[in-house]
Amino acid sequence: MRAVLFYLTLVGVVACIQSCAPPKVFSELETERTRYKNEREELYTENEKLVVENTELAAKLELAEKDAERIEGKGYTDAAELKDLKAKYNEATERYNELNAAHQALINGSDSETRELMSKLDRTQKDLYQREDLLNQTKARLDQDREALDKLKQELNQKSESLLELERIIAQKDAQADALKQKLSSALTGFENQGLTITKKNGKVYVSLDEKLLFPSGSAEVDPRGKTALTKLAGVLAQNPEINVMIEGHTDDVPIVPGSKYTDNWDLSVSRATAIIRILLTGSNIDPKRLTAAGRGEFVPVDPSKTPEARQRNRRTEIILEPRLDEVFNLLDE
Repeated sequence: MRAVLFYLTLVGVVACIQSCAPPKVFSELETERTRYKNEREELYTENEKLVVENTELAAKLELAEKDAERIEGKGYTDAAELKDLKAKYNEATERYNELNAAHQALINGSDSETRELMSKLDRTQKDLYQREDLLNQTKARLDQDREALDKLKQELNQKSESLLELERIIAQKDAQADALKQKLSSALTGFENQGLTITKKNGKVYVSLDEKLLFPSGSAEVDPRGKTALTKLAGVLAQNPEINVMIEGHTDDVPIVPGSKYTDNWDLSVSRATAIIRILLTGSNIDPKRLTAAGRGEFVPVDPSKTPEARQRNRRTEIILEPRLDEVFNLLDE
Protein backbone atom coordinates (compact mmCIF):
# COMPACT_ATOMS: atom_id res chain seq x y z
CA MET A 1 0.00 0.00 0.00
CA ARG A 2 2.82 2.40 0.87
CA ALA A 3 4.53 1.71 -2.45
CA VAL A 4 1.28 2.46 -4.29
CA LEU A 5 0.94 5.78 -2.44
CA PHE A 6 4.54 6.61 -3.27
CA TYR A 7 3.96 5.88 -6.94
CA LEU A 8 0.78 7.97 -7.05
CA THR A 9 2.57 10.85 -5.26
CA LEU A 10 5.47 10.73 -7.69
CA VAL A 11 3.10 10.69 -10.67
CA GLY A 12 1.25 13.70 -9.23
CA VAL A 13 4.48 15.65 -8.65
CA VAL A 14 5.72 14.97 -12.16
CA ALA A 15 2.35 15.94 -13.65
CA CYS A 16 2.31 19.14 -11.56
CA ILE A 17 5.64 20.39 -12.83
CA GLN A 18 5.31 19.09 -16.36
CA SER A 19 3.95 22.41 -17.62
CA CYS A 20 6.78 24.53 -16.18
CA ALA A 21 9.89 22.27 -16.19
CA PRO A 22 12.25 22.60 -19.13
CA PRO A 23 12.33 19.64 -21.58
CA LYS A 24 15.69 18.35 -20.34
CA VAL A 25 14.69 18.37 -16.65
CA PHE A 26 11.32 16.79 -17.37
CA SER A 27 12.97 14.04 -19.47
CA GLU A 28 15.32 13.18 -16.59
CA LEU A 29 12.41 13.05 -14.13
CA GLU A 30 10.37 10.92 -16.49
CA THR A 31 13.27 8.45 -16.77
CA GLU A 32 13.51 8.24 -12.95
CA ARG A 33 9.78 7.68 -12.67
CA THR A 34 9.87 4.88 -15.24
CA ARG A 35 12.77 3.17 -13.45
CA TYR A 36 10.92 3.27 -10.11
CA LYS A 37 7.79 1.95 -11.77
CA ASN A 38 9.62 -1.00 -13.39
CA GLU A 39 11.42 -1.88 -10.13
CA ARG A 40 8.15 -1.89 -8.22
CA GLU A 41 6.40 -4.03 -10.83
CA GLU A 42 9.24 -6.56 -10.71
CA LEU A 43 9.19 -6.55 -6.91
CA TYR A 44 5.43 -6.96 -6.75
CA THR A 45 5.58 -9.90 -9.20
CA GLU A 46 8.31 -11.68 -7.27
CA ASN A 47 6.61 -10.95 -3.96
CA GLU A 48 3.34 -12.41 -5.22
CA LYS A 49 5.15 -15.56 -6.37
CA LEU A 50 6.78 -15.94 -2.96
CA VAL A 51 3.49 -15.43 -1.18
CA VAL A 52 1.93 -18.21 -3.31
CA GLU A 53 4.94 -20.44 -2.82
CA ASN A 54 4.99 -19.78 0.93
CA THR A 55 1.27 -20.52 1.15
CA GLU A 56 1.72 -23.79 -0.74
CA LEU A 57 4.64 -24.79 1.45
CA ALA A 58 2.71 -23.91 4.58
CA ALA A 59 -0.16 -26.12 3.36
CA LYS A 60 2.22 -28.93 2.56
CA LEU A 61 3.87 -28.57 5.95
CA GLU A 62 0.50 -28.70 7.63
CA LEU A 63 -0.38 -31.86 5.73
CA ALA A 64 3.01 -33.30 6.51
CA GLU A 65 2.60 -32.58 10.21
CA LYS A 66 -0.85 -34.22 10.13
CA ASP A 67 0.60 -37.20 8.31
CA ALA A 68 3.40 -37.28 10.84
CA GLU A 69 0.90 -37.35 13.66
CA ARG A 70 -1.09 -40.04 11.87
CA ILE A 71 2.04 -42.05 11.16
CA GLU A 72 3.27 -41.61 14.72
CA GLY A 73 -0.12 -42.76 15.91
CA LYS A 74 0.34 -45.93 13.90
CA GLY A 75 3.77 -46.38 15.37
CA TYR A 76 6.05 -45.45 12.53
CA THR A 77 7.35 -42.17 10.89
CA ASP A 78 9.11 -40.92 7.78
CA ALA A 79 11.49 -38.53 9.51
CA ALA A 80 13.51 -37.83 6.35
CA GLU A 81 10.51 -36.62 4.34
CA LEU A 82 9.29 -34.47 7.23
CA LYS A 83 12.71 -32.96 7.70
CA ASP A 84 12.95 -32.14 3.99
CA LEU A 85 9.57 -30.44 4.04
CA LYS A 86 10.50 -28.37 7.05
CA ALA A 87 13.78 -27.33 5.41
CA LYS A 88 11.98 -26.22 2.28
CA TYR A 89 9.46 -24.33 4.36
CA ASN A 90 12.20 -22.60 6.37
CA GLU A 91 14.09 -21.79 3.15
CA ALA A 92 10.98 -20.30 1.57
CA THR A 93 10.24 -18.33 4.72
CA GLU A 94 13.79 -16.99 4.85
CA ARG A 95 13.66 -16.04 1.18
CA TYR A 96 10.32 -14.37 1.74
CA ASN A 97 11.74 -12.38 4.65
CA GLU A 98 14.79 -11.36 2.60
CA LEU A 99 12.62 -10.16 -0.25
CA ASN A 100 10.28 -8.39 2.12
CA ALA A 101 13.28 -6.65 3.75
CA ALA A 102 14.58 -5.72 0.32
CA HIS A 103 11.14 -4.42 -0.55
CA GLN A 104 11.06 -2.32 2.62
CA ALA A 105 14.58 -1.04 1.96
CA LEU A 106 13.57 -0.11 -1.56
CA ILE A 107 10.56 1.79 -0.23
CA ASN A 108 12.71 3.57 2.36
CA GLY A 109 15.33 4.37 -0.27
CA SER A 110 12.64 5.56 -2.65
CA ASP A 111 11.32 7.87 0.06
CA SER A 112 14.78 9.40 0.43
CA GLU A 113 15.22 9.70 -3.31
CA THR A 114 11.73 11.13 -3.57
CA ARG A 115 12.53 13.79 -0.98
CA GLU A 116 15.73 14.62 -2.84
CA LEU A 117 13.81 14.67 -6.10
CA MET A 118 11.12 16.90 -4.60
CA SER A 119 13.79 19.24 -3.27
CA LYS A 120 15.39 19.34 -6.72
CA LEU A 121 12.02 19.98 -8.31
CA ASP A 122 11.32 22.75 -5.81
CA ARG A 123 14.63 24.42 -6.60
CA THR A 124 14.00 24.02 -10.32
CA GLN A 125 10.52 25.50 -9.97
CA LYS A 126 11.84 28.47 -7.96
CA ASP A 127 14.54 29.02 -10.58
CA LEU A 128 11.89 28.90 -13.30
CA TYR A 129 9.75 31.42 -11.40
CA GLN A 130 12.76 33.71 -11.01
CA ARG A 131 13.56 33.37 -14.70
CA GLU A 132 9.94 34.07 -15.55
CA ASP A 133 9.96 37.19 -13.36
CA LEU A 134 13.21 38.33 -14.98
CA LEU A 135 11.75 37.62 -18.41
CA ASN A 136 8.63 39.65 -17.58
CA GLN A 137 10.77 42.53 -16.29
CA THR A 138 12.95 42.40 -19.39
CA LYS A 139 9.85 42.29 -21.61
CA ALA A 140 8.41 45.30 -19.78
CA ARG A 141 11.66 47.24 -20.28
CA LEU A 142 11.75 46.21 -23.93
CA ASP A 143 8.16 47.39 -24.36
CA GLN A 144 9.07 50.73 -22.77
CA ASP A 145 12.19 51.00 -24.95
CA ARG A 146 10.12 50.12 -28.01
CA GLU A 147 7.57 52.80 -27.18
CA ALA A 148 10.37 55.33 -26.62
CA LEU A 149 12.01 54.26 -29.90
CA ASP A 150 8.72 54.60 -31.78
CA LYS A 151 8.26 58.05 -30.29
CA LEU A 152 11.80 59.02 -31.27
CA LYS A 153 11.24 57.70 -34.78
CA GLN A 154 8.06 59.75 -35.05
CA GLU A 155 9.85 62.85 -33.79
CA LEU A 156 12.75 62.16 -36.16
CA ASN A 157 10.36 61.85 -39.09
CA GLN A 158 8.75 65.14 -38.10
CA LYS A 159 12.17 66.79 -37.76
CA SER A 160 13.21 65.36 -41.10
CA GLU A 161 10.10 66.77 -42.74
CA SER A 162 10.72 70.12 -41.04
CA LEU A 163 14.36 70.03 -42.13
CA LEU A 164 13.38 69.36 -45.72
CA GLU A 165 10.89 72.21 -45.57
CA LEU A 166 13.52 74.46 -43.98
CA GLU A 167 16.03 73.58 -46.69
CA ARG A 168 13.40 74.33 -49.33
CA ILE A 169 12.62 77.74 -47.80
CA ILE A 170 16.30 78.61 -47.41
CA ALA A 171 16.97 77.58 -51.00
CA GLN A 172 14.04 79.75 -52.07
CA LYS A 173 15.37 82.71 -50.06
CA ASP A 174 18.82 82.16 -51.52
CA ALA A 175 17.36 82.20 -55.00
CA GLN A 176 15.55 85.44 -54.12
CA ALA A 177 18.86 86.92 -52.97
CA ASP A 178 20.48 85.93 -56.27
CA ALA A 179 17.62 87.50 -58.22
CA LEU A 180 17.80 90.64 -56.07
CA LYS A 181 21.54 90.96 -56.63
CA GLN A 182 20.98 90.70 -60.36
CA LYS A 183 18.26 93.38 -60.24
CA LEU A 184 20.48 95.72 -58.22
CA SER A 185 23.40 95.23 -60.60
CA SER A 186 21.14 96.11 -63.51
CA ALA A 187 19.63 99.14 -61.72
CA LEU A 188 22.96 100.49 -60.49
CA THR A 189 24.93 100.05 -63.69
CA GLY A 190 27.49 102.82 -63.84
CA PHE A 191 27.96 102.96 -60.06
CA GLU A 192 29.64 99.59 -59.58
CA ASN A 193 33.41 99.92 -59.34
CA GLN A 194 32.85 103.64 -58.87
CA GLY A 195 32.61 103.45 -55.09
CA LEU A 196 29.74 100.95 -55.07
CA THR A 197 30.02 97.16 -54.80
CA ILE A 198 27.33 94.49 -54.64
CA THR A 199 28.04 91.12 -53.05
CA LYS A 200 26.03 88.20 -51.69
CA LYS A 201 26.95 86.40 -48.48
CA ASN A 202 25.00 84.01 -46.23
CA GLY A 203 21.78 84.58 -48.14
CA LYS A 204 22.03 88.37 -47.88
CA VAL A 205 22.90 91.01 -50.47
CA TYR A 206 25.38 93.71 -49.39
CA VAL A 207 25.47 97.05 -51.18
CA SER A 208 28.57 98.89 -49.98
CA LEU A 209 28.96 102.59 -50.83
CA ASP A 210 32.19 104.44 -50.24
CA GLU A 211 32.06 107.77 -48.43
CA LYS A 212 33.18 109.59 -51.56
CA LEU A 213 30.05 108.40 -53.40
CA LEU A 214 27.62 109.71 -50.76
CA PHE A 215 29.05 112.23 -48.31
CA PRO A 216 31.57 115.01 -48.02
CA SER A 217 34.18 114.36 -45.33
CA GLY A 218 32.72 114.67 -41.80
CA SER A 219 29.20 115.34 -43.12
CA ALA A 220 25.89 113.44 -43.19
CA GLU A 221 24.55 115.42 -46.17
CA VAL A 222 24.15 113.14 -49.22
CA ASP A 223 25.53 114.70 -52.41
CA PRO A 224 23.52 114.66 -55.68
CA ARG A 225 25.35 111.70 -57.23
CA GLY A 226 24.72 109.64 -54.12
CA LYS A 227 21.04 110.58 -54.17
CA THR A 228 20.80 109.31 -57.74
CA ALA A 229 22.23 105.94 -56.74
CA LEU A 230 19.94 105.71 -53.70
CA THR A 231 16.85 106.60 -55.75
CA LYS A 232 17.57 103.75 -58.17
CA LEU A 233 18.10 101.44 -55.18
CA ALA A 234 14.74 102.55 -53.74
CA GLY A 235 13.02 101.59 -57.00
CA VAL A 236 14.34 98.02 -56.70
CA LEU A 237 13.34 97.81 -53.02
CA ALA A 238 9.82 99.03 -53.79
CA GLN A 239 9.41 96.20 -56.29
CA ASN A 240 10.54 93.61 -53.71
CA PRO A 241 8.41 94.13 -50.59
CA GLU A 242 9.59 90.85 -49.08
CA ILE A 243 13.09 92.29 -48.56
CA ASN A 244 14.16 93.81 -45.22
CA VAL A 245 16.78 96.57 -45.27
CA MET A 246 19.49 97.42 -42.74
CA ILE A 247 21.54 100.61 -43.29
CA GLU A 248 24.85 100.63 -41.39
CA GLY A 249 27.06 103.70 -41.20
CA HIS A 250 30.83 103.18 -40.71
CA THR A 251 33.63 105.70 -40.10
CA ASP A 252 37.37 105.57 -39.64
CA ASP A 253 39.12 105.95 -36.29
CA VAL A 254 40.08 109.60 -36.72
CA PRO A 255 38.35 111.65 -33.99
CA ILE A 256 35.70 114.21 -34.89
CA VAL A 257 37.04 117.75 -35.36
CA PRO A 258 36.30 119.88 -32.26
CA GLY A 259 33.30 122.13 -32.74
CA SER A 260 31.58 119.71 -35.13
CA LYS A 261 27.81 119.19 -34.83
CA TYR A 262 28.49 115.50 -34.21
CA THR A 263 29.64 114.33 -30.82
CA ASP A 264 31.81 111.47 -32.13
CA ASN A 265 32.18 109.02 -35.00
CA TRP A 266 29.33 106.94 -33.67
CA ASP A 267 27.02 109.92 -33.81
CA LEU A 268 28.19 110.67 -37.35
CA SER A 269 27.66 107.04 -38.52
CA VAL A 270 24.11 106.99 -37.16
CA SER A 271 23.27 110.33 -38.79
CA ARG A 272 24.53 109.09 -42.17
CA ALA A 273 22.37 105.94 -41.85
CA THR A 274 19.22 107.92 -41.05
CA ALA A 275 19.96 110.37 -43.88
CA ILE A 276 20.01 107.48 -46.34
CA ILE A 277 16.73 106.10 -44.99
CA ARG A 278 15.02 109.45 -45.58
CA ILE A 279 16.16 109.47 -49.20
CA LEU A 280 14.96 105.89 -49.72
CA LEU A 281 11.53 106.76 -48.34
CA THR A 282 11.15 110.00 -50.29
CA GLY A 283 8.78 109.53 -53.22
CA SER A 284 8.57 105.72 -52.77
CA ASN A 285 6.01 103.34 -51.35
CA ILE A 286 8.53 101.42 -49.23
CA ASP A 287 7.10 100.43 -45.85
CA PRO A 288 9.25 102.13 -43.17
CA LYS A 289 8.89 99.02 -41.05
CA ARG A 290 11.24 97.28 -43.45
CA LEU A 291 14.07 99.75 -42.79
CA THR A 292 16.53 99.85 -39.89
CA ALA A 293 19.22 102.48 -39.28
CA ALA A 294 22.40 101.57 -37.41
CA GLY A 295 25.65 103.35 -36.65
CA ARG A 296 28.77 101.22 -36.14
CA GLY A 297 31.29 104.11 -35.84
CA GLU A 298 34.89 103.00 -36.28
CA PHE A 299 34.42 99.67 -34.53
CA VAL A 300 33.87 97.34 -37.52
CA PRO A 301 36.66 98.24 -39.95
CA VAL A 302 37.26 96.29 -43.13
CA ASP A 303 40.96 97.11 -42.83
CA PRO A 304 42.43 97.68 -39.33
CA SER A 305 45.60 99.27 -40.72
CA LYS A 306 46.32 102.89 -39.82
CA THR A 307 47.18 103.95 -43.35
CA PRO A 308 45.21 106.62 -45.26
CA GLU A 309 44.11 103.98 -47.78
CA ALA A 310 42.76 101.70 -45.01
CA ARG A 311 40.89 104.55 -43.35
CA GLN A 312 39.34 105.49 -46.68
CA ARG A 313 38.04 101.94 -47.15
CA ASN A 314 36.62 101.94 -43.63
CA ARG A 315 34.58 105.11 -44.29
CA ARG A 316 31.57 103.53 -45.94
CA THR A 317 27.85 102.82 -45.75
CA GLU A 318 26.59 99.26 -46.05
CA ILE A 319 23.01 98.57 -47.10
CA ILE A 320 22.21 94.99 -46.16
CA LEU A 321 19.25 93.43 -47.96
CA GLU A 322 17.80 90.23 -46.52
CA PRO A 323 14.76 88.27 -47.70
CA ARG A 324 12.20 87.91 -44.92
CA LEU A 325 12.65 84.73 -42.93
CA ASP A 326 9.22 84.65 -41.30
CA GLU A 327 8.52 81.21 -42.74
CA VAL A 328 11.82 79.93 -41.38
CA PHE A 329 11.20 81.30 -37.89
CA ASN A 330 7.65 79.94 -37.86
CA LEU A 331 8.95 76.54 -38.88
CA LEU A 332 11.59 76.60 -36.14
CA ASP A 333 8.97 77.51 -33.54
CA GLU A 334 6.84 74.47 -34.39
